[in-house]
Amino acid sequence: MDSMHGTTIVAVRKDGVTALAGDGQVTLGQTIMKTGAVKVRRLEIGGGVLVGFAGAVADSLTLLEKFEAALQGAKGNLQRAAVDTVKQWRTDRVLRNLEAMLVVADRDNLLLLSGNGEVLSPDEPVLAVGSGGAYALSAAKALLRYSGLSAPEIAQEAIRIAGEIDLYTSGNPTVYSLGEA
Repeated sequence: MDSMHGTTIVAVRKDGVTALAGDGQVTLGQTIMKTGAVKVRRLEIGGGVLVGFAGAVADSLTLLEKFEAALQGAKGNLQRAAVDTVKQWRTDRVLRNLEAMLVVADRDNLLLLSGNGEVLSPDEPVLAVGSGGAYALSAAKALLRYSGLSAPEIAQEAIRIAGEIDLYTSGNPTVYSLGEA
């Protein structure tokens, strides 16, 4: 059976603004099945939280629900909700087999949640995952360091650049942001 590929997610924080962009291409084997899947969300909990997911869609949506419940339980505390979600992900028999990654962000934090039990915070205020994640990360780092673009502009352009290189990234992003410059 052909494997399904899709989604590049990038998060950037600059000048008090956090942006999260997601590419929506889903590819089955050599065929583009969909270019407009939306795999980023804005949650209106606490001061607002951005979430992007890569991996199997049903698995990702299940984890997104678990994260949202943990975020409500943690009264909007992103780090506590992230740790609680990963704990549940690792210890629950059903959840531990889910194949997905979540990028979560608020005005102050960018975090990567994985099924291996990691809650990772990057050294620089940029994070990317998915099929074109390495390309989007490289582009976002360069744009963050050497351009005057805003966080949403950097996230959008990073997805576009990744789409020029990665076969599984269309380069047509959905972008959400929090905060004001």
